[in-house]
Amino acid sequence: MKAIVLSAGYATRLYPLTKDTPKGLLPIGNKSILDFITDQIETVPEIDEIFIISNHKFFPNFSEWAKVRKTHLKITVLDDGTTDDSNKLGAIGDIWFTIQNGNIDEDVLIVAGDNFFTFPLNDYLEFYRKKQCDTILVSELDRLEDLRRMGNAILDAEDKVIGMEEKPQEPKSNCAVFASYIYKQETLPLIKQYLEEGNNPDAPGFFPSWLYQRKPIYAYKFVGECYDIGTHESYREVCEKFGNS
Repeated sequence: MKAIVLSAGYATRLYPLTKDTPKGLLPIGNKSILDFITDQIETVPEIDEIFIISNHKFFPNFSEWAKVRKTHLKITVLDDGTTDDSNKLGAIGDIWFTIQNGNIDEDVLIVAGDNFFTFPLNDYLEFYRKKQCDTILVSELDRLEDLRRMGNAILDAEDKVIGMEEKPQEPKSNCAVFASYIYKQETLPLIKQYLEEGNNPDAPGFFPSWLYQRKPIYAYKFVGECYDIGTHESYREVCEKFGNS
């Protein structure tokens, strides 16, 4: 299994913090967001390589991080060649770029490079091992504004996805989808099909919203916290709560 960390955004909402530093390398205490993510990926025995997909601007930053990061895993940093929001590939475009340029032909774990989470990542993988199907990460939320800005999933009694919509104005459940996905090897060509059909390449949740109608997807309900660090407020909150972790 390979891990793909999506890190090709420009994080303009966090300026000036991210003007010269990619969001994933912002510190939380004495470690970066990416270090926390890597610590968790290291606990998954199947994974032998991490791919960091970056834009052209921040490729040197991630390459330098990879040189000094101590890990038993191979780390490969890829440059998607984009320079700003006007020519970005989108998250799904970057996933396919990584699969192609990394010659990936096995199961993949995909994690957003700006997510900070407290649940054991290997618990997520254990659920996947039992189901042996494509798997998404979910949690039940109460606030309507949170549900509107995230993916929204409807599950059956066995946690199989029977409905899913990205960023709905009228959510049909309180089950929010977080930006982490596990796809089987056989699913990877469907990412290419999705893009060739002209579907939205931007938010990563658009793909499983399309995919569940074609093959089974299950949802793992994590216990813990997961933060999408996209604003100064969310970054400050995580630093205050976990800066001494």
